[in-house]
Amino acid sequence: MNAIKEPARILVTGATGYIGGRLWRKLEESGVSVRCMARDPLSLSDKIGETTTVVQADIFSVSSLERALEGIETAYYLIHSMGSAGNFEDADREGARNFAQAAERAGVKRVIYLGGLGNAEEELSPHLRSRHEVGEILRSADTEVLELRASIVLGAGSLSFEMIRALVDRLPVMITPRWVEVDAQPIGIDDLLAYLIESITVPLAESRVFEIGGPERLSYGQLMNEYAEIKGLKRFMIRVPVLTPRLSSLWLGLVTPLYARIGKKLIESIVHPTIVRDQSALDTFKVRPITVKESITRAISEGERQAAQTRWSDSVSSGGEPKQWTGVSFGDQLQDSRSVNVNTEPARAFLPIQKIGGEEGWYACNWLWSLRGFLDLLIGGVGVRRGRTHPVNIGVGDALDFWRVEAFEQDKRLLLRAEMKLPGKAWLEFVVEESEEGSMIRQTASFDPAGWMGTAYWYLISPLHGIVFSRMLRSIADRSMQASPR
Repeated sequence: MNAIKEPARILVTGATGYIGGRLWRKLEESGVSVRCMARDPLSLSDKIGETTTVVQADIFSVSSLERALEGIETAYYLIHSMGSAGNFEDADREGARNFAQAAERAGVKRVIYLGGLGNAEEELSPHLRSRHEVGEILRSADTEVLELRASIVLGAGSLSFEMIRALVDRLPVMITPRWVEVDAQPIGIDDLLAYLIESITVPLAESRVFEIGGPERLSYGQLMNEYAEIKGLKRFMIRVPVLTPRLSSLWLGLVTPLYARIGKKLIESIVHPTIVRDQSALDTFKVRPITVKESITRAISEGERQAAQTRWSDSVSSGGEPKQWTGVSFGDQLQDSRSVNVNTEPARAFLPIQKIGGEEGWYACNWLWSLRGFLDLLIGGVGVRRGRTHPVNIGVGDALDFWRVEAFEQDKRLLLRAEMKLPGKAWLEFVVEESEEGSMIRQTASFDPAGWMGTAYWYLISPLHGIVFSRMLRSIADRSMQASPR
């Protein structure tokens, strides 16, 4: 018998993000009614359970925030604009002000905010400075705020851990700049979630800031050595005295899932020590963080089992804000559409489509896809190194190389929206329908050009479309005939 669904009293913002996505699942598992806030509710609709609801809201719309916060007692603020290509400090500032005002008007009793460690008396990076400022803005309203400040988060799919994993797994010899020697105080994802959940009930006399971290202080270099030791790998690091954040970010983009925009902001923060100086969290909370070795071992195990619930790159914000193009197009939406019939049932015809991207590749001219991803990295785009969450399973909102899953119907349809740098907006759609021959596979690339530059771009690369897309469709058809039935 299904339990009666109680009205949600807890709101989780950033519910499509790495931490928020794990948090609402933990709360859901404990039987708590949760309300998740998302700009695109469809990205969560196929993931939530019976005790969870999704509300559409945007931190830049106060009216939508007030609707999302109606009846809420505790609200998690897990939003930041690190993936933004613009002035993320202004965006963070505006979002925090809007949320603080809306929470106060809605009568929210407590806001729980996750910020970043760093000595405020020093000149911090723009990212860390913004995280601190957001906490100050939230506390300026007449609502109790509990702010947790953390350093590196170690967990399968986390930004820092995936960077470490990629570097150590792929490079026997690494050229390392000075930032790999700066001290941090890493915390495992399970311990961070435990702090966040206990924050709902921990008694407070007033708004407080708690610094949290694991029991050890280590640099990124030491974390990489720890990871290598656990994996049984021998790795050598060659120190170089100077390597700017920009050059470091490009280097990371070549060998890790990071891309230049995210990498630069991360490195700018890494150059500052992020250690716990106030130990009061250990006196206030029951959480006793595990060691770095235990956290890394858990993350490796979760990754190997492909059991990671969330990844930093699946966050909707990881691709940055969608570009708002202006200008007049010379025509309607431009398309390259082609189809093929295959003598097999739709489920088998759809399986290669469902597995596209990541390690499987794009079934044709993979070197061209890689080249396009590399060029995208050079101009600040996401590239193709995000891969995909699972080799087979897929859902709305998942990142897939430099695409985002916009729609998915099992055995019927996959719609991908491009997050690469383009003079317009692009989609790639696959549809499978039953036909007299068995199944019909239709593949359609669509493009909304931004003025004459977008139109010129489309027609300049049309000859490549003729090669790549035709070969891709033929390969999908061939593989569908070989696919094992479910």
